[in-house]
Order: sequence, then structure tokens, then C-alpha cells
Amino acid sequence: MSSVPQRSAFAQARAGGPAGPGGTDLRLYREKFRRRLPSDLLELRGPAEGVVEPSATVVWSGLRAFDLGNERQRMSLYRTVLAEGMREDLCALLNHDLLLRLWPTLRILVSTTVRGVWEEAFPELRALADLPAAQPPARRRPHEGAAVA
Repeated sequence: MSSVPQRSAFAQARAGGPAGPGGTDLRLYREKFRRRLPSDLLELRGPAEGVVEPSATVVWSGLRAFDLGNERQRMSLYRTVLAEGMREDLCALLNHDLLLRLWPTLRILVSTTVRGVWEEAFPELRALADLPAAQPPARRRPHEGAAVA
């Protein structure tokens, strides 16, 4: 047995070390997201307001229509589209200006792989990484705003 500590393939891949089974998987996973990217953020011409209903290939369970006026729904839509959408979905459902505005918070809600791929490809997103994330909106209780008898 060697007295030199061995790192797992996953740890080596994260550190940029030799490619093992985990390193290859991680590179393929990153490549999957990289190939979906638009060539420029200005290609993101999705709606900035209204209700968005992504196809079943993007959202296949749970909430199917997202009100962009609702902070939680807007963030949920963007998080889902970044994780599941193909290039066409990204361009049709995401809005350039909204993505830039949401990124400081959105970047902590998506996987490190998605975040890394997007920030490597688009320096304008990387530049937003140091801005503080917005506080999540407070959950409304069902009885709030109701008349008290």
C-alpha cells in the first residue's frame, strides 16, 4: 500500500486533475450545458412580463405556467430553463435584461456546473458574481390581507 493519500476521481476532476471515470463524466456534463449556450446573451429574447408556459420538454411536472410578475415564479422559471432547456428554449424563454438583473441571486440557485459554464462563456455574468444576492421574497400567509372579524 502506498502512504501517499489518493484523491477520488471526482476530487481530481474538480481540481482539474487527471481524467478518470469521474473526470470524464464531469467534463461531459459541462459540455452538455456548454453546447446549449447561445453565442451571445443578446440572443435571449424571451418575454420580460406576462405568463410563460414552457414546453413539456423543459418543465414536465409541477407548475406549468409562470407569472413573470411573481418573483418566486420568475426565479423558478429561469432556474428550470437554465438546467433543462435546449438552446432554442434558452433563447425563447429567457430575457437578456432579466437574466442580468436576476443573475446575482440566480447564480446561487443553479448548479455549480451551470453557473460555471455560463460565467465562463459570458464575462458580463461573471462581473455580476460579486454583487449581493437579493433577499428572497417573504412568503405570504393565506390569511394576510384578509379582513379580521
